[in-house]
Amino acid sequence: MMKKTFFILLFCVVALFGNELKRVKTYLLAKDEVKKVLIKTKNAQKLLRFRWTLYKNDGLVVFTSFDQIPSQHILYLNHKNQSIRIPILPRGAHDYIEPYLLLRFDEFDFSKHKAKISLWIYDKRSETLLKYLR
Repeated sequence: MMKKTFFILLFCVVALFGNELKRVKTYLLAKDEVKKVLIKTKNAQKLLRFRWTLYKNDGLVVFTSFDQIPSQHILYLNHKNQSIRIPILPRGAHDYIEPYLLLRFDEFDFSKHKAKISLWIYDKRSETLLKYLR
């Protein structure tokens, strides 16, 4: 009984304080539809652009550009490669886990030929401001 109470208490603490990753926006994107997000911190502002170009063999090909650095990813549903982690600040900039964005592939709507992608943020100190441009 005591073991069960301990695990329930541990679960409540983790649920309240352990998960500071927050979903901030959900997009339903058509092929090659570009979305832009301006990320502002106290020292800089950077632009995130993303779009998808192909859905084949359960993989979504996503192109991103963050701070003018392009990259390409293949994301899968219910898989460890379901999201893209984008660090907002360089490593070692703080004495805690640096803020980051997460682009996550949530589902694909075959009838509309659109991908549902959600944008998440981890920012323990709430130092980041997001502006949705398009």
